[in-house]
Amino acid sequence: MNDEDELIQRALEGQSSAFETLVLRYQDRLYTAMISVVGNADEAEDVVQESFIQAYLKLDTFQRNSRFFTWLYRIAFNFALARRRRRKNHQSLDESRENTGAEPEFDGDGPDLRMTRSEDIQLVHRALALLSEDHKSILVLREMEDLAYEDIADVLKISIGTVRSRLNRARAALKQQLEKFPEWNPET
Repeated sequence: MNDEDELIQRALEGQSSAFETLVLRYQDRLYTAMISVVGNADEAEDVVQESFIQAYLKLDTFQRNSRFFTWLYRIAFNFALARRRRRKNHQSLDESRENTGAEPEFDGDGPDLRMTRSEDIQLVHRALALLSEDHKSILVLREMEDLAYEDIADVLKISIGTVRSRLNRARAALKQQLEKFPEWNPET
């Protein structure tokens, strides 16, 4: 039994500190992923909180045939999609293009290079916001969360072949959106 399985078992036995350890282990990663999905830091925080509550309440249904994070991500992804559907009619164009994600730091590079990377990251976020939910979700899972194809298939409930083809189409769609921005420079 690995550490994660042990924590899950202890949580199932009523040890809240074990589930708290799982929360601490995955909350930042899940939050970052949800920012990319919902496009808003406050909403991402709400989705993460709702997801952990749901995971705690439904922990006994976790089959353990996938990783805990994959199962947790699926819960969060479903919450995020439901929230996006509810607010879709009320969302302004400016809000959907807002960059609210925590950007990675690029230590060791000069300020010009850091600025260029930050601008590129903002453009990628803007382009992602213009993609379909299918394309956005598969890119976030693979490129930002670095999930394996098998895990993506589990989260999205699709075959591995569909993961591959959808990922190729999503990358092409992202490239097409990025090329619409005059400030986009793929060489940087």
